[in-house]
Amino acid sequence: MELNHDIVIDTPPHDAASVVMLRDGGDGLEVLLMRRHADSSVLGGAYVFPGGKVDRADSAPDLLTRLDRDPADLHPQLGETELAAAAAAALFVAAAREAFEESGVLYARRAGQPLAAQAQHAGFDALRQGQPFGQLLARHGLQLDTHDLAPWSRWITPRRPSLMNRRFDTRFFLAAVPQGQAARCDDFELTEARWLTPRAALRQYRDYAIDLAPPQIVSLLHLMQYRDVAQAMTDARSRRPPLIEPKPVDETAEARVLCYPGDPEHPVRSHAFPTAVPTRVIWRNKRFEPPQGFAAFID
Repeated sequence: MELNHDIVIDTPPHDAASVVMLRDGGDGLEVLLMRRHADSSVLGGAYVFPGGKVDRADSAPDLLTRLDRDPADLHPQLGETELAAAAAAALFVAAAREAFEESGVLYARRAGQPLAAQAQHAGFDALRQGQPFGQLLARHGLQLDTHDLAPWSRWITPRRPSLMNRRFDTRFFLAAVPQGQAARCDDFELTEARWLTPRAALRQYRDYAIDLAPPQIVSLLHLMQYRDVAQAMTDARSRRPPLIEPKPVDETAEARVLCYPGDPEHPVRSHAFPTAVPTRVIWRNKRFEPPQGFAAFID
């Protein structure tokens, strides 16, 4: 993954949604990371959380009726007063749709009951054959389970992005993987799925075994503060999702810095993350890392 130094993008960012999927493992909290196809135009080869752009169909009235809550009830959870209620609801739809398209995990219920694994797999196969998401939900009598999706953070790519030539306004949702469901790749956009503790994922990144983008690096450092899924979900539901607009700072041509809220170089003085999470990452040795390196966090 190479760093772009000179690109400036003046177009507005695309609305997007991403699901940080969690489960409790033998060594503690685990997170799902999926490898984007090496030929992808967006972070090709990198390990990401399932997610993607909001589609126009995500706010279609017939699809919004498939939500388990009224859009007006979902709107306050994002803490974005400028958003219309339908646009806020579309972000929940996009999060659920992208999670299903990319991992096969479906946050939905039938007649108030959890989705059986066989229905999950049948729906995943139908979607891969081209059936629209809304039609799939209607055909199986499903409602999207928005209670499982907890808004966690909002990241807006800077006008001078570091690793890609497009900008996104991405809302990250925390969600436990539903009981009885298993993640699998679509083998198109994504080619591998790994359940890892945040510590193990950062170790693999430090050791050049996987590639990560800055939002994933910082999010993994944040996830290290939680002992289990329950604590992570409780925290996400107890506060307004912070807005994170990274500020690029060039110290040298080889050492570019991205600053986050609470950093002395960032215009927002209040911290977006727990104080144990660094407020900046620096590009060194073809990797973004905390200024003091990873050893203080993962060794």
